[in-house]
This record gives sequence, structure tokens and C-alpha cells, in this order.
Amino acid sequence: MHRVIAIDGPAASGKSSVARLLAQRLGFEYVNSGALYRALTWHVLQNGVALHNREAIARLAGAARVQFHDSRVLINGTDSTVHLRDNAVNSAVSLVSQVPQVRAVVNGLLRGYARERDAVIEGRDIGSAVFPATAFKFYIDASPEVRWQRRAAQGEHDTITARDELDSARTIAPLIIAPDADLIDTSALSIDEVSREILRRLHGKGLAQAG
Repeated sequence: MHRVIAIDGPAASGKSSVARLLAQRLGFEYVNSGALYRALTWHVLQNGVALHNREAIARLAGAARVQFHDSRVLINGTDSTVHLRDNAVNSAVSLVSQVPQVRAVVNGLLRGYARERDAVIEGRDIGSAVFPATAFKFYIDASPEVRWQRRAAQGEHDTITARDELDSARTIAPLIIAPDADLIDTSALSIDEVSREILRRLHGKGLAQAG
């Protein structure tokens, strides 16, 4: 397994922008795990599977051929990227991601990717469930007001509080702060400032490229 920097946090906390910039500065690959869940959610919706039919969702996810790089995801050869922020996907992704087979598919993809290269991987359970052994864990957060403003500025109107409640209450890999994760509040910080703070802490943890 190569080195993995886990960046977790709730919606609109800034974790995607931070993780992407951090990966650029370190020369690591950037992986957006949320894009994988969103792509599988889009695949479920495209196939007309009811969101309450967990068995059908599990079968569909297990049979899907997934290819990804950065935030682009192909499902069975079809590029889903342009649909990842559709309102329908925003509304359904928390429900689809609760299905154990969906999480198993995504986790398998992430672990396979990390066997080949160093990566900055962002999501909601990367440090707590997917790569619990990594020494480089960060939880990025911001106040609800700031997160709502960021979401609105992106032109999206999903209810982040409802999504947080669903993700925090799920029985499998809930949204939590790993006990050994560094917590960073981004409410009053720029993306550059957060990235530099993480680089400083990585240097303290012995990651040579963070110098």
C-alpha cells in the first residue's frame, strides 16, 4: 500500500478543493470518493431502480464496471461526470451510499488505487473506515452558515444538514471524526491557508515531501 492522506468532512466544508490543491503540491494523485458514490447513484437512477430496493441497488453496483481518475467517473464505459451534481443525484446519494454493497464496491476501488500510487483521498469515512491505518488523517469542517453559503455559491440547493444527519446516523461507516485525525476548521481560512496548514502538519508527521 502506498501513502494515503485521508481528508474527511461534511458537505461544503472545503475538503475537495483542499484535497486537490494538496495533491498538486505533493505530487500525489487526487481521488474524490464522493464522485464514485455519485456516479453509482446516477447509475441507479438511470436504471430506474427504486431507492428503497437495496437488493437491486446492490446487484447493480456489484455488476458495474467503474473507471475513474480525479473526479471523472465512467460507468460501463459511459462518462457520468456531467451528471454528478444533478439535483436528483444530490437528493439520492446519501440513501444509495448506505447500501453495504455500494460501499464495498467503492472501498475496493479506493484500496486498489492506493496499491498503485500515493494519493490524497477525500470523502466522509476515508480515515475512519477505508484507510484506518494511515498516519495522515485530517477532518475538514466549517460552520453550518459558511457551508450553506459555499453550497449556494456553487449553485446547489441540497439540504446539507439533512445529508449530514443521514450520513452520521448510518450504521455502516458513519460520518465521524477518527480519534487520531487532525481537525481543521476552514470557516475563516482560504483554501491556500488550509493546504499550507496541512502541509505543515504532514511535515511534523514525517512526510518528507511536505517540506
